Amino acid sequence: MLPVVHILILAAGSSSRMRGADKLIQPVGAVPLLRHVAEVALKTGAPVTVTLPPDAPARRGALDGLELRIVEVPDAAQGMSRSLVRGIGALTGGPQDGAMILPADMPGFTAEALADLMARFQADPHLILRGGTTEGQPGHPTIFPREFWPALTHVRGDEGGRSVLRDHQGRVRVIPLPGTMAILDLDTPEDWAAWRGQP
Repeated sequence: MLPVVHILILAAGSSSRMRGADKLIQPVGAVPLLRHVAEVALKTGAPVTVTLPPDAPARRGALDGLELRIVEVPDAAQGMSRSLVRGIGALTGGPQDGAMILPADMPGFTAEALADLMARFQADPHLILRGGTTEGQPGHPTIFPREFWPALTHVRGDEGGRSVLRDHQGRVRVIPLPGTMAILDLDTPEDWAAWRGQP
């Protein structure tokens, strides 16, 4: 049996840099960004979990009808780490499984790119695989082997999994993904305007 890669979409942030708007509800094509990212993840065939704050009916509604699991993060205001801690804590799997941490505010990923990253992990499930640019700049997503899940449940503040990556640099491999998908995140109205204005 191949290791299973569980996709964890972190979607409990406050969109504080959007000046009142919710970036995860901004349209990408005909659907909200959050649904777009979730649909891409589901196309890989992997089990998908999404973290949400308890008071986000629009985000929850954007996921209606999708075959995924929602984990509420009541303490999301304490930082990104709470979303990661709650999400990882809800996962179950075998000793060789992995968890792909997929940000919800990055519209460029394709199912093909995510599936390729998953296949690389399944071929060597002891490595931490991190998406990057063709120039080698590290980005997202990151797949953590099961042995690192306990460490991820102890991160604090807004650091995400950076401390785990730093503590285990020898196990990290950056895998080039097409274009800018590994680093394209849309955090501000200006980011969205620039992205939508591209030819």
